[in-house]
Amino acid sequence: MSIVTLDDLSRAIANRIGVDIEEARRDAEFVLDIFGFDDRVIDNVLDPEDRQLFYILEEEGMLATEREESTLYDGREWRTHYWQIRKDVILKYAREKRPIRTELHTRRKPMKPIEDLSEEDVYGQLDEEIWTSRRLPE
Repeated sequence: MSIVTLDDLSRAIANRIGVDIEEARRDAEFVLDIFGFDDRVIDNVLDPEDRQLFYILEEEGMLATEREESTLYDGREWRTHYWQIRKDVILKYAREKRPIRTELHTRRKPMKPIEDLSEEDVYGQLDEEIWTSRRLPE
């Protein structure tokens, strides 16, 4: 049975999502607080805003969803949705050898002001950096 620590989940989030380690640690604390000592939790415990983080982690493979269907005494079907933590994936992502980003490394240089606001040239004046996402500092 694998154990996922706060450091494991923090590093996995930082490696896969591309956020700095401090933000990843806050997200990891929240996720581990929700799961506690269980491997799955019922979806109803999440607020809509909190569920967004779970969707992101599901997209990266660190969480999975499942549902159970039950028949109520009056014959109606009842569905219960769950989130399941995928420890094997988290531990794999935590071992990736990517540099840990901190707030100091994530500061971007200020954008230069756009000179010409005509429709044809607005996009041409943007820095190349604006078009990339999840780029780690070099």
